[in-house]
Amino acid sequence: MKQLFLAALVSLVSGALYAQDSAAVSQQVPQQNKKNAKRERINNLLRMEEEGDLIFNKHSIFGIRLATDGYGINYEKGKFKTPTRTLLFEFELNEKKSPKEHKISSSADGFNYNSVVLYKLNNFYSFKMGIGQQYLIGGKGNKNGVAVTALYAGGLSIGLLKPYYIQVEDRNTQEITRSTFPDLIKADSLGNLLVSGASGFTVGWSHLSIDPGVNVKTAMRFDYGRLNPTVSAIEVGLTGEFYANKVPLVMYVPQKQFFFNAYVSILFGSRK
Repeated sequence: MKQLFLAALVSLVSGALYAQDSAAVSQQVPQQNKKNAKRERINNLLRMEEEGDLIFNKHSIFGIRLATDGYGINYEKGKFKTPTRTLLFEFELNEKKSPKEHKISSSADGFNYNSVVLYKLNNFYSFKMGIGQQYLIGGKGNKNGVAVTALYAGGLSIGLLKPYYIQVEDRNTQEITRSTFPDLIKADSLGNLLVSGASGFTVGWSHLSIDPGVNVKTAMRFDYGRLNPTVSAIEVGLTGEFYANKVPLVMYVPQKQFFFNAYVSILFGSRK
């Protein structure tokens, strides 16, 4: 009887241990499959990176821009869609200048200590928000290669017009006041007023006016960075902007609503 009881007990314990081992094995199989899938995905990414492809989920890029009608800065957020296509969200802040602007040195005592843009009416700042697409044309080929992409974008513009103020000195009283060029021309009928310089960046914001508009751009981007997780690129492109109202920049120069420029940007950022 004791032998039968011991045999039954051993069988019961063995069955329980086998069931636990089977459950543990069944739990390890999905985990092992996940690890294998992850390892395979990483291997594929490494292989594609070795071949020069830009593989990422998103990127963040900052840029410094020099255009034919001014300069500015920009920020871009990119979302990876396919190995060759990226959705772009862009933000830019630029200062636009008229090609007719003429800066001169001004001084009341013969020493050049300040400058002024002759007959300038407004400083014109453009804040732009856009959405676009980027397409990979050619991968890097190797770590020392250059990736070439084409892109386009469009969106809304907010034109900010800040009146351009100058320092004006009365020859008779030596009193210094602020004025704009149109007001100076009206007031200086006797020729007693002298322009001594510009009032500076901080002056005029209380009289800011807004001119809404739209913008489009197309560009080519050349990424020469050695490592794919980092962005080091030069972008060359064309931009068109149209505003609701004509933008007064310089006196005696025809005002316009449409601005077209070519630009070059230096870009730097990261991919994840």
